[in-house]
Amino acid sequence: MPAEGRGEPAPEWPLTTPADRELDLWEEMWAKPQAVAWAALSQELEVALFVRTLAEAERADGRVDVKKMVRSYLDSLGLSVAGMNRNRWKVAPALDEPAVDSPAAAAPVRRPSARDRLKVVPSGEGA
Repeated sequence: MPAEGRGEPAPEWPLTTPADRELDLWEEMWAKPQAVAWAALSQELEVALFVRTLAEAERADGRVDVKKMVRSYLDSLGLSVAGMNRNRWKVAPALDEPAVDSPAAAAPVRRPSARDRLKVVPSGEGA
């Protein structure tokens, strides 16, 4: 998914008349990188239900069960790290991110194994 996000206007709101906060969240959600996948999968209704639930959960008197629903939506729509991993989604590096200068900097660090920690003792010593 592109780091810059979807780059297109948000689709038309699919539910009943939205509150101002819902419209703000709707625009914000459809600008995210995940919105590319949502559009391809025609998930406008799912995103709208998430937005409506999120707006309700943000209220000071928001119920706990509504907040749990928000967490579930975050995962299913790939808005959490767990959801991104489960969907196998990755956000491409931003165009303005600096490239790694050397291959050694990008190489994984090798941890010593148990064998590396053993010391070779010449024959007859240590007995």
